Amino acid sequence: MQILSIQSSVAYGHVGNSAAVFPLQRLGAEVWPIDTVQFSNHPGYGAHTGTVSAPETIRALIDGMAVRGVLAGCDALLSGYLGDPGTGAAVLQAARLLRDANPRAVWCCDPVMGDEGPGIYVRPGIESFFRDQAVPQADVLTPNQFELARLTGLDCTTTPGLMAAIAALRGRMRADGPRIVLVTSVHTETTRAGDLDLVVAGALAHRLRTPRLPITANGAGDVIAAVFLFHLLSGRSPEEAMAEAASAVHGVLGATHSAGARELLLIAAQAEFINPSRRFEPETC
Repeated sequence: MQILSIQSSVAYGHVGNSAAVFPLQRLGAEVWPIDTVQFSNHPGYGAHTGTVSAPETIRALIDGMAVRGVLAGCDALLSGYLGDPGTGAAVLQAARLLRDANPRAVWCCDPVMGDEGPGIYVRPGIESFFRDQAVPQADVLTPNQFELARLTGLDCTTTPGLMAAIAALRGRMRADGPRIVLVTSVHTETTRAGDLDLVVAGALAHRLRTPRLPITANGAGDVIAAVFLFHLLSGRSPEEAMAEAASAVHGVLGATHSAGARELLLIAAQAEFINPSRRFEPETC
């Protein structure tokens, strides 16, 4: 399995490619990372140094890979944090070149824009790129609940509202693709106190519930998207892939919380990606 991953990178910590690449490699995938930014640390610390990659640099890297003829063996494009709205065009270019070389390849787009609390935290133009250009070309989308509302303009705080928003989003995705939507960090009127839900929808919709841990760890969504994509590519159903990803990430978060660490303990808790210490089962919505 070979995956092209276009996301952010940090020298310290685990977000973007710095969160997604190792779990994918630990599971057995070959990963080709292209970094949209190179920061000292994620902006959640309040300050960081580093640079945003120029869109033309990203396009040149993609073109160089295409010239090598390697895209025919690539199974998927995984994209996340962009850094610059101009990078969106480079990601679309990557999706086009990949599908030209391998029509069976899928694009898993994590529309990183913001979250409850901080709100939108990306540059102007990135939100509209995801909504108007990425969604119609994506095969798999992994928004959190806040991002789902921004992409659809619908109230997602109730279960009927959430399901309507997912249906609306799936209706705008690439018609020839599987049109799979995984929504993370879900809390509706049916979510029990102290819990957190994930919902995935393809042909059917399923929900998975996990205990909410008293920890806020940047990069957890990036890891879930990557591990979810891996298991989809391995032949698992959307609900099975969701269960594998959620169980693994819950184990990593538990280890991180127990250690009192701020950054995800991806290396120390890597066994969770292979054999999660606790497994959660999905149920039909």
